[in-house]
Amino acid sequence: MNLRRFLLYRSLVVILGVLGGISLFAQEQEVTIAIAQIFCLDGDRSGNFIRIENALIEASKKGAGIVCFPETSLLGWVNPEAHQRAFPIPGEDSDRLCSLAMKYGLYISIGLAEKEGNTLFDAVILIDKNGIILLKHRKINILTHLMDPPYTTGSDVKTVDTEFGRIGLLICADSFKEEILLRMNHQKPDIVLIPYGWAAEENRWPDHGKELSKTVQNSAEIIGCPVIGTDLVGEITHGPWSGLVYGGQSVAFDKNGQILCRCKDRDRDLQVITILSYH
Repeated sequence: MNLRRFLLYRSLVVILGVLGGISLFAQEQEVTIAIAQIFCLDGDRSGNFIRIENALIEASKKGAGIVCFPETSLLGWVNPEAHQRAFPIPGEDSDRLCSLAMKYGLYISIGLAEKEGNTLFDAVILIDKNGIILLKHRKINILTHLMDPPYTTGSDVKTVDTEFGRIGLLICADSFKEEILLRMNHQKPDIVLIPYGWAAEENRWPDHGKELSKTVQNSAEIIGCPVIGTDLVGEITHGPWSGLVYGGQSVAFDKNGQILCRCKDRDRDLQVITILSYH
């Protein structure tokens, strides 16, 4: 092949790669992710911070690069006290989490209640190992009947390019909606992290974990990348669902819908998985 033909061929491949949303020079790498299925006590901010840090210590010892925590990990899901107690993002809670990310040299994905003016959001943030908030997602499918006043609805579906590839964030019931999953698919993420607050009556466990698995599996297949769904362990103590149990069974699936990991039923657990990312 002469030089002219080679340059023409190379240009064509680059163009096709760009049009397909794939970099010609994308590299395969292993990404080690810790699923931190912690016990969360509604309203126990200080105690939940202790449990978060303990999980980070364990994840660091196990060689994780990213640690995934559940939905509203500090104040609890649909806890109306969050209207008075939640902070903005950035703010006091997220600043402390950023310091923990730097302390242990880890990326952190975690769900938080976020106060902005008079509105309250169910949010998730991704913090890098330098303590910088790279991405924030506000829950779109908020289930308004479970708290009065309810969370305010988010709108954007976004991703961010990181050293581990392109990462997307959603929250729990967002993954019920195919339209939201397709919007994430269009962003072409390498990994999607979803914190959950998966609850049911005590007598519905452990079987209720099967529904969580189906939801995360469906999300991975529609989005077309590995999805990590991190649930918590504990109990809802406020509102119409008071007394319902969070049953754990956090789960991860690859892009083909093959299970990568499942955490314990109704017990604290931390599992580390390694997946392939391209960037």
